[in-house]
Amino acid sequence: MKTFGGPALFLDRSDINTDEIIPAKYLTEITKEDLKPYILEDLKLPGFDPKGPRTKSARVVVSRANFGCGSSREHAPWVFEVNGITAVIAESFARIFRQNMFNCGMAAIELPKAELDQVFSHANDADAAISIDIEAQSLTMSGGGKQKTFSFSLSPFDKALVLAGGWVDYADKNY
Repeated sequence: MKTFGGPALFLDRSDINTDEIIPAKYLTEITKEDLKPYILEDLKLPGFDPKGPRTKSARVVVSRANFGCGSSREHAPWVFEVNGITAVIAESFARIFRQNMFNCGMAAIELPKAELDQVFSHANDADAAISIDIEAQSLTMSGGGKQKTFSFSLSPFDKALVLAGGWVDYADKNY
């Protein structure tokens, strides 16, 4: 079974769009793997380096509201997938981006703003990591010598997609 979680990358802004996740000029690449070096290339945030060690080691992205807005392309979740990112945690997601995450077997987890603020309190911890239990629908934020667990909910179908490894694997097992 796929492991969800690991080192966290904090993107402290709402409305991060699919062009910032993977610039449109790379949409002609032939394979998902070809997208890998361009993750978050056009995202502008103070102190953020898309080529930096935190980006390269990240397995979870934490952001604010309306994550993945913009174009309805699968390339945005794909670039996370090929970079080893298994989950994005935000207050809310653009509908199509969210479903594309589940279809690719990755978790799109929504937390209320107050809980998300608690997760963001670890943004400067060098050891910030998040472990995610899809079955139990809980995540544990650890960093700076502290730990806190949060519950989240997924619809039964979205949970089944994630646990199966995505839509194709789900369909192979069920149809």
